Amino acid sequence: MTSYSGARYPARERLEGRYTSLEPLAAAAHADALFEATGGRANDDLWLYLADGPFDSAADFRDEIARKAVSADAVFFAILDPARARPIGYASYMRIEPAHGVIEVGNVLFSRELQGTTGATEAMYLMARHAFEDLGYRRYEWKCNALNAPSRAAALRLGFTFEGIFRQHMVIKDRNRDTAWFSMIDGEWPRLRAAFDRWLDPSNFDAQGRQRATLRSFRE
Repeated sequence: MTSYSGARYPARERLEGRYTSLEPLAAAAHADALFEATGGRANDDLWLYLADGPFDSAADFRDEIARKAVSADAVFFAILDPARARPIGYASYMRIEPAHGVIEVGNVLFSRELQGTTGATEAMYLMARHAFEDLGYRRYEWKCNALNAPSRAAALRLGFTFEGIFRQHMVIKDRNRDTAWFSMIDGEWPRLRAAFDRWLDPSNFDAQGRQRATLRSFRE
């Protein structure tokens, strides 16, 4: 292997796609709309495997978004709806180690409106592409509670490789968490990017926005 000089720490900058865009999370711009999309008792399950939430009040939620927006340990992005008019989710870079070229995508909150959409997939693609191609990372990680079957399925669909279970890895909300560990690495990225690009092409969707071919099929 050639020598590695490290990666750049991610800046708080806009990432633009065809079906969505990401912009630096900010309480004034995003908190109220995000609370409307993810708050209330009917949405408690969205927070089941996250380290925080659910929130009882818009004010408490706004305070938490303000804290996330300036976090020294993670870089948060609001995920906007297709019209770029309002935020319907967020995600972050975290466990950022530029010297080793390792970065994780985490703190992922998708509203029901965002779940299962083309924009949700594109948001994850934009963050991966930025990490590998613009910032120079070698390893991109995805971790989740081992009980979180939808998150594990999403990681595999997106092209991450399952690496195992870290038993009794964390205590979250007073409960044990065994952590499922996934990664993609820079040597795999060109093939993964090609699959994303083909899947995201407008020709892959019919008039109702339904996919013609799966993301997985473009990797095979």
